[in-house]
Amino acid sequence: MKPALIHGFLLVRPVISRLRVIGVVFLVSLLLSGCVKYDVLVNVKDENHGAIVQQIRLGEQLRSFSNAQATEWLKSIERRAKELQGKTTRRSPQTLVVTIPFSNGEELTTKFNQFFNPVNPTPRKAKDRETVDLPSLDSTLSLDQRSFFVVQRNQLNYELDLRSLAVLSANGSVIVSPGSLLDLQFSLQTPWGANIIDLGDNTITPQIYENGQLVWTLIPGQLNRLAVVYWVPSPLGIGTIVIVLLVLGGFYVKYKSFVVTEA
Repeated sequence: MKPALIHGFLLVRPVISRLRVIGVVFLVSLLLSGCVKYDVLVNVKDENHGAIVQQIRLGEQLRSFSNAQATEWLKSIERRAKELQGKTTRRSPQTLVVTIPFSNGEELTTKFNQFFNPVNPTPRKAKDRETVDLPSLDSTLSLDQRSFFVVQRNQLNYELDLRSLAVLSANGSVIVSPGSLLDLQFSLQTPWGANIIDLGDNTITPQIYENGQLVWTLIPGQLNRLAVVYWVPSPLGIGTIVIVLLVLGGFYVKYKSFVVTEA
């Protein structure tokens, strides 16, 4: 996941000593305020229906500290969602909900990766480039699908590198940890639940709710990896079976037998 707010607020470009000091002060202020809660839900209904639902909530103190930048960031998210045929809802001045529909697995991965890794991000003004340097966050969602006629097997892999969010000193030690700056969650909702896969190092485990939803709490400042296997019904396969049964039922009703004998 590569939220633009993370880019816009968490790292100050070390151009001169004064800017570095301003950046650390800014980050400490965010640390004390609990700046951003960012939740991403991949809601899979069946083989051909689903949506990426994001809820972004800004801390009240963050808006007071830098209301203009926060407002502009939310507007940029609205523009990006519109480009992907999504819609946005403002539940409050601090809360934005983004819904981006998808009709198959390929569209899910394409829209997800395009949203968090825009190919042509909106260029910033020269003034902004002089004071802010965006950290590089690698976010990759992949999906391996196999069809078994009436059902489809899906293996979802997600990797998000948040190590660049830590603010480091010249000798590489951590000045400000981003752990308290951000509350990042990735969720998956499927019709029949999912099986978790252990990828080894940096694998994070989810909390599983009664409705089958899996929720991973992502760890800022670290590499996050997760993988699951889930099955979904295939409307095309199920529809084909229903049509065949209806044809056979009609044939039986008409002839009272599956074997037609000559008179």
